[in-house]
Amino acid sequence: MTTLSHKKQLKWSQTTKQTIAYEYLKDKTTRELLFGGGAGGGKTDFGVSFGIVMSISYVGIRGFFAREVLKDLKESTLLTFFDVASRLGLKEGLDYKYVTDSHIYFYQTGSVIYLKELKFLPSDPQFDRLGSTEYTWGFIDEAQQINVKAKNVIRSRIRYKLKENNLTPKLLMSCNPSKGFLYTEFYKPSREGKLRADRRFVQALIGDNPHIDPSYKENLRGLDPMTRERLEKGNWEYDDDPAKLMNYDAIVDIFSNKLIVPENEVPEKYIVCDVARLGGDRTVISYWEGMKCKRIAGYKKMLTVPDPNNPHIPSTGKLIDEWRTKYGVQISHVLVDEDGVGGGVKDYLGCKGFVNNSSPLKGQNYANLKSQCYFVLADKINRGEISVDCDNEVIKNLIIEELEQVKRKDTDKDRKLAVISKDEVKDNIGRSPDFSDTLMMRMYFIFKSSPSIRWL
Repeated sequence: MTTLSHKKQLKWSQTTKQTIAYEYLKDKTTRELLFGGGAGGGKTDFGVSFGIVMSISYVGIRGFFAREVLKDLKESTLLTFFDVASRLGLKEGLDYKYVTDSHIYFYQTGSVIYLKELKFLPSDPQFDRLGSTEYTWGFIDEAQQINVKAKNVIRSRIRYKLKENNLTPKLLMSCNPSKGFLYTEFYKPSREGKLRADRRFVQALIGDNPHIDPSYKENLRGLDPMTRERLEKGNWEYDDDPAKLMNYDAIVDIFSNKLIVPENEVPEKYIVCDVARLGGDRTVISYWEGMKCKRIAGYKKMLTVPDPNNPHIPSTGKLIDEWRTKYGVQISHVLVDEDGVGGGVKDYLGCKGFVNNSSPLKGQNYANLKSQCYFVLADKINRGEISVDCDNEVIKNLIIEELEQVKRKDTDKDRKLAVISKDEVKDNIGRSPDFSDTLMMRMYFIFKSSPSIRWL
């Protein structure tokens, strides 16, 4: 039992796991706390309780409740807030005021909890819409749904009235198991004993919550085995799709792999470009030294080739020429996806072209060139033979998400190996897999330059 007092006494009854987590929220070391990792562990209850305690205990501070989508926050986190506030003896209109879609104001202390949406918008990749408002603490509910950039941006805003109140900036996050930045930054390092000193992970499962309704447990037991593994048992290592070609950890490792280049060997240089076809797609260009991708970047709303009447307007063809000059790449080592508008870029540069549905280059056990290259890319990634230099967290997560979508298509009548179509991937992630396609196309040069290749 935790009893805190201001003008009003609160009695916050905590589970054992919530008590452990709350100790981290009170210390001077922890700045980011991940709580949950399963369904029914009391994670949202804990988050809103922490917010209430902070708002009642300190005068004039600011916090936030956040989710990916404001509608979900209102229909879940906010409803839990009303329930917890009532359970703690607080009354709307007397102790606090809810301003629709905006914030919660506490009369006794003048403290405020803001309601924030953290959805990634292509028109605002840096989350500038979050503004410059400063906060004292924050709670992100269902953090596995958001982009790591959103977490980092809003985390940087937690700096309001900390010194005056002798507080350490605290970001609390709840989650279910997922193969995203929470796995990379919290679960895996925690499992390996390598968690950063200012981060903590407390796993709370349904069995840790004595207050849970028994019917909720029955509902979980009725789910499919893989979902039960995640939500009931808190299994972060689940793999619910045997069609996936790449291991998740191997995908994440591409950003830290150290490739060994034999002494006196100078890696061949290449530039690979996947040209945007539609308005929402990206043109992605990558520069390689051997199997190490040294640079990768995405561009939108750019001409394919220079306009003679407007030479100042950026174009894919001109940009590739600039990269060639900067890195010293010969034209025969430049590859452009020539399907659709990419054909114009290929003709402008006089470089090599990649046709996704063309015949495989070597070996005939593949449905097409794209499938062949994706199977070889998967093999190399799973073996740790690919490396990607990328400091942009948004691009990193786009690459991870796209590579996880590379799946084997049902064997066709000719029993040839194939991957699912780009349209299927778009349906799954809501955008074109332009970054993964660029990595895939790099495999083209393996067949052109190597006399031997590992076949699947």
